Amino acid sequence: MHSKDAALPNIEDVAAAAGVSTATVSRVINRPGSVREPLRQRVTAAIARLGYVPHAGARALKLQRSGTVGAIFPTVDNAMFAAAIDALQQRLAAQGMQLLIATCGYDPEVEARQAVNLVTRGVDALTLCGTAQRPELLQFLRQRELPVVHSMTCPVPAGLVGVGFDNARAIGLAVRHLVELGHRRIAMLAGIARHNDRATARVAGVRRALRRAALAAPPLIECAYDIAAARAALRELLAARPRPTAVVCGNDVIAVGALLEAQALGIAVPEELSITGFDDIELARHLRPALTTLQVPTQTLWHLVADRLVAGLAGQAMPAATAVEVALRVRASTGPAPRG
Repeated sequence: MHSKDAALPNIEDVAAAAGVSTATVSRVINRPGSVREPLRQRVTAAIARLGYVPHAGARALKLQRSGTVGAIFPTVDNAMFAAAIDALQQRLAAQGMQLLIATCGYDPEVEARQAVNLVTRGVDALTLCGTAQRPELLQFLRQRELPVVHSMTCPVPAGLVGVGFDNARAIGLAVRHLVELGHRRIAMLAGIARHNDRATARVAGVRRALRRAALAAPPLIECAYDIAAARAALRELLAARPRPTAVVCGNDVIAVGALLEAQALGIAVPEELSITGFDDIELARHLRPALTTLQVPTQTLWHLVADRLVAGLAGQAMPAATAVEVALRVRASTGPAPRG
């Protein structure tokens, strides 16, 4: 430990302790992937032993970069986004980059302000959820030639770079599963579609899949991604006559609320009501009954987002759209349609 008056260790001290050049120390700090593992371990051990901390301002000035990436999420009060942040941060950290997070509450005006704040604070690149941003924000980011990757949806509008999946097609898998089980009265508890292109696409996907099955448009209620809101929405939905025998939910949080409310009302799942979710959060497989849902490969998706951002910063061309596969995970919350 250094006393208050002792000189703090510098990069030359680290280089001497590790028996390498200062250039090698710099590469370990700024581009760890470019240094062989044994050498990298030797340098990082010397850094830890000496308590060396790189000067962020000098590093940014030298590299013309801050070494930070910004990410704006609708919320962190959702297990799916928490897992996304973890995967994104891990992948960026492996490239020596730091993640800065902001939330916008599904409000494009707040999202635009947060994006400007992150850019003002010097982020080198940015990832945004979906493609429902204000045109002025997209223009602002284009003018600054900032690498930007849109996540959670695919394909994306021309001129954008995205990593995600086809939300409409994915949720159609759940509808087809229910139809194959004999369900003909299928309803939907959707997320609030305003300012949310993923929720909008999922509603469109359910309607399209039902049309293809020659079934009526679904009774549909939008609700917040909130368990209490979902419980209230299911009560309202079940007031419809004839009552639906299956409910497709816009995400797993809504599905959890629907399942809890059905159980509270004494409605057997799946004997009287089948329920599907979307995302496959960890809780989904531990519920009783376990939740049939669409499994999003969250870690793969966000690792790809990180890779695209790093490639953009290196001046490499980024594919306009990178799709990941969403799979239906059939569990105990769905079953054959009840007779009558």
